[in-house]
Amino acid sequence: MVKNKITFKALLRLFALAVLIALSVFFAYEFGIIELFLNEEKLKNFIHSLGPLGFVGFILLQAFQVVAAPIPGEVTGLLGGYLYGTFGGIVLSTIGLTLGSVFAFILGRVFGKPFVEKVVDPLVLNKFDYLLHHKGAFLVFFLFLIPGFPKDYLSYFLGLSRLSVLEFTVIAGVGRLLGTVLLSLGGDYLRHHEYEKFLSLAGIAAVVMLIVWLFKEKIERLLRLWHVSKYRKNKKKK
Repeated sequence: MVKNKITFKALLRLFALAVLIALSVFFAYEFGIIELFLNEEKLKNFIHSLGPLGFVGFILLQAFQVVAAPIPGEVTGLLGGYLYGTFGGIVLSTIGLTLGSVFAFILGRVFGKPFVEKVVDPLVLNKFDYLLHHKGAFLVFFLFLIPGFPKDYLSYFLGLSRLSVLEFTVIAGVGRLLGTVLLSLGGDYLRHHEYEKFLSLAGIAAVVMLIVWLFKEKIERLLRLWHVSKYRKNKKKK
């Protein structure tokens, strides 16, 4: 009897998941949402068309680009700085990115592993599966802090972990801050036609990204070893 109940619940979840994905794909293509995110000029026009509520639209755009991973967030990040300046861009982007990250986290938690396996790249699942076995809030924060790591995918994936919603909210909000500051600053430079400063910033970001890309495998391996060894030490103490 219990087995039948579990099966019925699983079928209900899968059905709800199928409906959710179908609706998301339909609306994304029907209203040109995917194309919108890939065209900076269309994004600007869309935000301006909202008038006084433009900042709300921008927050929702930032949230959506996280949930609809892997839509690139660099365009919307730069757009925030361009439209609202460095400080405004940072604040609004942080709110949007945090909301999107938490929503993805909750989706992963509610619909479970079958859903996450459909959304997240299998390579990401394999590389970071150790995060599911025991809580490692500091390590997750560190991963969010490093440029180039798949934060949008991790948001779904970490819904399966032992992190609480509150812990993840803090990690997602603060951990994305470095990238948000850089993109907002870059957008502000473009707004004021300070192209030399923008190119200098882009150059520094490119060098950092290159270093991370070159040593990505080693960084991931070291983090895994550090996390596992720390867990074993804590287990021995108990």
